[in-house]
Amino acid sequence: MTTTLDSPGPLGPDPAGRGPSAAAGTAVLRTRGLICGHGRVPVVRGLDLDLDRGSVLAVLGPNGAGKTTLMTTLAGLLPRLGGEVLVDGQPMPNARLATTSRAGMVLVSDDRALFTGLSVRENLMIARRRDGPTLSEALDLFPALNRRLSVNAGALSGGEQQMLAVARALVQNPRILLVDEMSMGLAPVIVEELLPVVRRIADDTGAVVVLVEQHVHLALEVADRAIVLVHGDVTLSGDAAVLARDPQQLEAAYLGAVEPAPGSPAAGSV
Repeated sequence: MTTTLDSPGPLGPDPAGRGPSAAAGTAVLRTRGLICGHGRVPVVRGLDLDLDRGSVLAVLGPNGAGKTTLMTTLAGLLPRLGGEVLVDGQPMPNARLATTSRAGMVLVSDDRALFTGLSVRENLMIARRRDGPTLSEALDLFPALNRRLSVNAGALSGGEQQMLAVARALVQNPRILLVDEMSMGLAPVIVEELLPVVRRIADDTGAVVVLVEQHVHLALEVADRAIVLVHGDVTLSGDAAVLARDPQQLEAAYLGAVEPAPGSPAAGSV
């Protein structure tokens, strides 16, 4: 899946200077036969992904489908049980957080994992990489935080904490941004403001974004493609705009009652 960068935003195109994938035709993030789980118990089975620069993938599905397990495995926090994860064609070692981080993979977890006793500014300064966006550039996406720079993260509202979690990821200059349940605990009106930021990050920086989200239609509005995970299997995958126009098919996919249409991508691959 490929997204054309039409016009750079305030962050500029790919501020790391990494440019596009390491080799022409090489996906930024690729998985082959990926099996994720806990202990020896598989939770996600045989997942194939090919995600190009500047693309957004929405990972949808009911609670317990394996979405968070997938994200923590991609990030190197959980060992994978099988298959491969490649960044720019380079295989990632199993469960090596430092290696995936150096490759530019950054996770925004569903609990936000902020340093609640530190200020907004301190949270950002600790995370910032020297080649990453400045604090000012990152906060262009979240002007509300400019007025809260001296406030401890623990004193922020839920929406402000989520803004800070994403801004903190952004100053790490992600090549692949994994966002797990951005809307967790937030009012729908806040979610409507935050989710478009995901699209802007992908367009402005060229980062691949993998977005786990329960607000299905809002996620489909900002994504290029989507998959529906149910009990660890992909029951539906395709163009996000096309899927958004067919809520009955989405509902059936959540129930595990969809058969891939002729000519559509095979379940388990995107």
